[in-house]
Amino acid sequence: MKARLEKTRMQPSEELIKRVVEIKESLFRLNFKKALGDPDTVKDIRVQKKELARLKTILRQRALGIEK
Repeated sequence: MKARLEKTRMQPSEELIKRVVEIKESLFRLNFKKALGDPDTVKDIRVQKKELARLKTILRQRALGIEK
């Protein structure tokens, strides 16, 4: 997990922003599937939301200039 997080931190901001957009689209689709009654999507939604929060945190740290 730590190695993957460090790898993510090394990526340029443009790639992170692109990934954020992709995750938002994916979450939209997963929520739609969940509404249609697919119970298997709940775990995927949870994982995607956590990844989105991580990316937003990294981008915010960069914007504030407090990145580790």
